[in-house]
Amino acid sequence: MIKTIIITGSTDGIGKLTALKLAKEGHTIYVHGRSEAKVNAVVSEIKEASKNQNIKGLEADFSDLEAVSKLAEQIKNEIPKIDILINNAGIFKTKDTFTGKGLDYRMVVNYLAPYVLTNAILQNIKNADSPRIINLSSAAQSPVSEAVLKGKEQVSENNSYAQSKLALTMWSFHLAKKEPNITVIAVNPGSLLNTKMVQEAFGKHWSSAEKGVAILHDLAISEAYKNDSGKYFDNDKGNPKGNFAKAHPDAYDEELISKLTIKTEEIIS
Repeated sequence: MIKTIIITGSTDGIGKLTALKLAKEGHTIYVHGRSEAKVNAVVSEIKEASKNQNIKGLEADFSDLEAVSKLAEQIKNEIPKIDILINNAGIFKTKDTFTGKGLDYRMVVNYLAPYVLTNAILQNIKNADSPRIINLSSAAQSPVSEAVLKGKEQVSENNSYAQSKLALTMWSFHLAKKEPNITVIAVNPGSLLNTKMVQEAFGKHWSSAEKGVAILHDLAISEAYKNDSGKYFDNDKGNPKGNFAKAHPDAYDEELISKLTIKTEEIIS
């Protein structure tokens, strides 16, 4: 069955490669990036490589939550039914620690932006028969500090990245409980995959990008995972493919999750 799929952060890395793989299967794909020129170039490239004309572009800078909200309005009006949302957009290295609004870049792009986007377009996702949301977590997960979440404290890139990924995982589990008709899965697609982000951050890789692409593809559309909502898939746990595993203990703490969602709502309002 042909699906309508949005993949954020899909102008390069595993997002782009996953978009291409799904496009070759005939699905309608929405490619997202922050540069209109790059989005248009990737849309054209995927159309040509996949022989699929149902490839469209979405543009928004995920470090700007107002831009994310505008994108959500556009999606609400233009895409009435969304079968799959892959929240892939992520950032590790940045020139500045804080955005113009004084929030940590990694926390905004990796957690707050997908939170805002997903919640705003939830009804369009619910309009699908068996919708899925795949959230890209990481093996790096650290307890979320309120000060870092609110941009009141500066920590290392590694630490704020790990906090942002745990926040995303905690929210994934919360969303899975809140929306029982949507399959929500958090996934570590694999540590140090061969992507631009990893090369810029570490200058080396452990696994091919294809390892991450394969699991994103399967979690998004394979029937095997339709009953696995509210779980964390760790693609480091096996070769060629990982398995479901335990995330950081905080991801199962109802009190901490409740505090996180309350603080998140305060920030975005």
